[in-house]
Amino acid sequence: MYLSPRHAEIIQMAKDHGRVLVDDLATHFNVTPQTIRKDLNDLCDQRLLSRIHGGALYPSGIENMEYEARRKIAADEKEAIGRAAARLIPDNASLFINIGTTTESVSKALLDHNGLMVITNNINVANRMRIYPSIEVVIAGGVVRGSDGGVVGEAAVDFIRQFKVDYAVIGASAIDHDGALLDFDFREVKVAQAIIANARHVILVSDQTKFERTAPVRIGHLSQVNTFITDRCDIPSVRKICQEAEVQLIETSAS
Repeated sequence: MYLSPRHAEIIQMAKDHGRVLVDDLATHFNVTPQTIRKDLNDLCDQRLLSRIHGGALYPSGIENMEYEARRKIAADEKEAIGRAAARLIPDNASLFINIGTTTESVSKALLDHNGLMVITNNINVANRMRIYPSIEVVIAGGVVRGSDGGVVGEAAVDFIRQFKVDYAVIGASAIDHDGALLDFDFREVKVAQAIIANARHVILVSDQTKFERTAPVRIGHLSQVNTFITDRCDIPSVRKICQEAEVQLIETSAS
């Protein structure tokens, strides 16, 4: 496959940084944004990049980062989201906590709570919370994913279905502008769907970078959650969905 020098450099920049933005590329190459948009469309047509609003992603870039690296993305925002979620959960509640770096931030913010029963398929969450005598931790069985300590598979789904809890804290790898909640691993999605179905109040926690990403497997829809906590939501269609579906939208850093 022949790539022009500019196309080849765009691919390399996307690979290095996970994504590229139209305005940045236009400045870098000293060309118009229209030229860059055509370049990105051509590269996406060849499946070398994935188009997002205002730019493009490298297919194996941000979405396949090592877990420790993903923890550092929007770390302060995730901590603020975690604190906001913890304020919604009272003492003596039962809850699911799913896989994800943002859900881990919620677990950290819950450590001063008393009488919690936490059911999780996240080994990192279980390890953090198990040493606190005021918190009972129940961990799902199943296949342990080496990349992030997530427990996935049919055994985990069957385990989750045994419970009906007060709250569920879930994340998503990507949030489409039509409200679709998306992820990469079909096995993880099945667990997330079981968690949503077996909680009285579902809290989605996700920072705004998830609006810029894409993933192939559908977890569900934003209208299925009760509360959506993010650092900032500037997507009009997402705000409209929250309003129409009566989803409480909490923005931790909106001015």
